[in-house]
Amino acid sequence: MFTILKYTQAIVAIMLIVAILIQNRSSGLSSTFGGTGTISTTKRGAEKLVFRATIVLSVIFVLSAIAFMFVR
Repeated sequence: MFTILKYTQAIVAIMLIVAILIQNRSSGLSSTFGGTGTISTTKRGAEKLVFRATIVLSVIFVLSAIAFMFVR
């Protein structure tokens, strides 16, 4: 059980990192220095899918971290 949990958490962590990096809100640091002044609208299509996948992956990651406390 410990081995399965360990690999599950590693895979979910990598997928969570990728999901966070795929989101392209404000296009990076250019908006920090006055790049674009666009107004954010509602999420649609692929952006909504990536957003929800990020939430699901983060919940799975937290639950697997909590499960680690009880398995050890």
